[in-house]
Amino acid sequence: MTTTDSERVLFVVTNHDQLGATNEPTGYWLSEASHPYHVLTDAGFSIDFASPEGGVAPVDPESEDLDDPINEAFVESDAYTEQLQNTQPLDDIEPTAYEGIVLVGGHGPMWDFPDNEQLQSLLAQIYESGGVVGAACHGSVGLVNVRLSNGDHLVDGKRLTSFTDEEEAEVALTDAVPFLLETKLEERGADHHASDPWAEYVEVDGRLVTGQNPASAKAVGEALVRKLESSSA
Repeated sequence: MTTTDSERVLFVVTNHDQLGATNEPTGYWLSEASHPYHVLTDAGFSIDFASPEGGVAPVDPESEDLDDPINEAFVESDAYTEQLQNTQPLDDIEPTAYEGIVLVGGHGPMWDFPDNEQLQSLLAQIYESGGVVGAACHGSVGLVNVRLSNGDHLVDGKRLTSFTDEEEAEVALTDAVPFLLETKLEERGADHHASDPWAEYVEVDGRLVTGQNPASAKAVGEALVRKLESSSA
């Protein structure tokens, strides 16, 4: 497939920069934006960045590994220096403009993704119009309250993955986050699967693509390209 300018994917990033009551900074996880971005743009897709409020999207300083060449190239790109300093607010997004949507992870989304009605509506509209929905790590928190037009949760009965409760315990943030993501997804009816902590792991169920953790970010991008190309063929 040869992509065209109309074949666009929306990346949604967080505006939240505080890790609960810990007073530690947070935000989106750099590689969970940079690696899928690299894979998708190499495949010819155009990427836009949006956030719940628009404006600056904070990056988690713990994720700024510039020894990673993909991270380094991303930080030096216009997408990082311009788009992520001036993300579009979700209120301004037209869902019909996008073939797919990607929820970028990091701990920040745990606070401003799950209850955002505009994000829920956007995800449901893109998914029900035949678009592809992707999420990396904690980005899956954006799916927990999404309902389709029939009233069902989007994740109900879907095979998926996310940052696990075990991984949350290993980074000692179980008490810092508003809830445990794996547990919440299962409460919504999701068929949650995972690999060992920190191992690369991706689930694809129809047009839903999810990755477990930062190590899975590139594979999320690769799975998204396969789905986007097959749905556009």
